[in-house]
Parts: sequence; C-alpha cells; structure tokens
Amino acid sequence: MQGNSSTTTGKAANPNGATIILAGATGDLGGHIAHGLLRRGAVVRALVRPGSKGEKTTALQGRGAAVVEVDLDDATALSRACAGGTCVVSALSGLQEVILDAQTALLTAAVAAGVPRFIPSDFAIDFTKLPPGTNRNLDLRREFGKRLEGAPVAATSVLCGMFADLLTGPAPVVLFPLKRVVYWGDADQPLDFTTIADTAAFTAAAAMDPSTPRYLRIAGEVASARGLARAAGEATGKEFRLLRAGSLRRLDTLIAVTRTLAPGRREVFPAWQGMQYLRNMFSGLPKLAPLDNDRYPGVQWTPLREVLHR
Repeated sequence: MQGNSSTTTGKAANPNGATIILAGATGDLGGHIAHGLLRRGAVVRALVRPGSKGEKTTALQGRGAAVVEVDLDDATALSRACAGGTCVVSALSGLQEVILDAQTALLTAAVAAGVPRFIPSDFAIDFTKLPPGTNRNLDLRREFGKRLEGAPVAATSVLCGMFADLLTGPAPVVLFPLKRVVYWGDADQPLDFTTIADTAAFTAAAAMDPSTPRYLRIAGEVASARGLARAAGEATGKEFRLLRAGSLRRLDTLIAVTRTLAPGRREVFPAWQGMQYLRNMFSGLPKLAPLDNDRYPGVQWTPLREVLHR
C-alpha cells in the first residue's frame, strides 16, 4: 500500500456545512449512506484503499462524492484525509482486523484531525444487552465500543435489528418454496427488521445531526415469526405457516455442532454466525427499545411485505 493519499473531488455543494468522512463507501450499506448524505447536501469524502478502481468508485464520484485513496495503516495520511470533517462514519465490514484494528486506526485519525463525532459500524441488534460469547461478530463491536467510549469524541451507534433484505437471501427464516416461516422458541417473540436502504437513510440524517445521543435504535418493522408469516402471505397471496424448529437450547446445540464441523474462522458470516444472530433475536434480549424512528421525519420505513414481495 502507498504511504500517501490522493483525492478525486466530486461536485457536491455544502449548504449545511457538513463534511462527512465515510469509510466503507464501496459496500452495499456504505454506498447507500453516501447517497443519503449527498441527497441531504453534505460533502462526502469517501475513503478507499489505494488502487481501488471500478464501477463503485466511479459511481461515487458521479454522484458528487470526493474519493480519497488512503492506506489505513498510514496514520499521518489517514489523519490528513479526515481533516475538516464534522463526522466520521464507518460502514466497514469484517472481523478483528477490520472492526477492531482498522476502525481503531480510523478513530485515532479522527481524534488527531479534530473531528468531533464518530459513528461506528455497529448496525445490528442491541448487542450491549447480550452476554459476551454469544455472538462472535457482535463481541468485536462491543470491544470496539469500549475503545470508542474512551476516546475524546462524541460517539453514536445506530442499531437496526436484522437487515430485512436478508429475509429474501441468506437468512433461513422465510422458506418461499415450502411456504413456511421457521422459528425457534416463541412464535410471538417480537423481532426488529430494517432494510439496508432505510438504515442508510437514517444514518445519513444522524451523521448531519450534531445532537445525537450515544445510541439510536430503529426498526423498519417489528414482527414476530407469526407476523412474518402474515407479511409473507400478503406479499405472495399464498398462505404461509409456521414451522417450529425447536427450542433455543436445541439451537445452541446445533450452533455448537455446526461450528465444530464447519468452523469458518476466517469467514465474516459462516453458517453458525447467522444461527447465533437468530438465536440472539429469538431470545428477546437484544430487542430494541425505545425506538427512535420518529427522530427524522423524512425517513420512510419499508414494510416487510414489500421486502418479501421483491
């Protein structure tokens, strides 16, 4: 990697005086956050690794973002890239080397550059309520949170439950071919869901709001397994029934077996990680409350039936 940074400046105006430093802008969530910020009139400085070229960076520039190539291991260059920012937003995704190491480097640079606010890549269920050891990826976020709270910067975490988009992809909950909704434990346990786009829109608003608290909690829709079956029925015009896969204790056993047979230690989302996330949700412990959905009236929440209809 290079020891300097280079900038390609976009065309965004800055009527609100907000300059947002965005890490992870080439990812799905990060790209949506960049779009939301630009729509709100912020100057967006998207940090990318040196040599990052392609459709995503070109699209960011076309929308008006300034794309800055910077080595996250170069403290001086990273601090220079953060200079003048009003908030640093991290949409980075990964394991320890990203969530702890890279975000800590980003935090250190933000503090050195005098950036007053930092939004970490938390975007999850309320892991502050979970016992350590019940979710590897969320344990990393909890550990980074300790570092963040010890830094001289105003921190805000956006907690959004599960990305609703996963219900039509890797999350084995809504089984469309079988017309079943799988659940563990209690079919009436409330669960929090928010689409990636809605999470990004809310985060963009929060990044430009200097009065945000330590935590903001949102849910595009709160639904139990029974509610998911109802939403799937509304989306497809077909009847969806519930399928109880077992108790939470049984799910614990399945997680342990899967983790032994398919460790996936270097994978960000191995099968057992998704199972841990569902286990956490069905336990009810990380339920988001109170919700801050009304904080920014311009954010329109996507109902689950619309997500499932896609």
